[in-house]
Amino acid sequence: MFNLIEKAVLGMASLRIISGCIEIIAAYLMIRFNTIEKALMVNSSLAIVGPVILILTTTIGLFGIIEDISFVKILWIFLGVCFIFIGVKS
Repeated sequence: MFNLIEKAVLGMASLRIISGCIEIIAAYLMIRFNTIEKALMVNSSLAIVGPVILILTTTIGLFGIIEDISFVKILWIFLGVCFIFIGVKS
């Protein structure tokens, strides 16, 4: 009847909630500063938050399923994340 939330899922969801709160605060700051230059500075700082959250949530998820997944699949996931960063950087 009472299902416990897995620790990995709770950690991943918590990081996404924190990330969303940071995004909302950034939007508020952009409106508050009301200049394009400062809005761009705030937006640029968000470029750091997104990849960090992506890496952390992926890491937590992988540690949560480490017993159930083969080493080769972990390498494929890591390679996929690397491709995402390469694609965004280019």
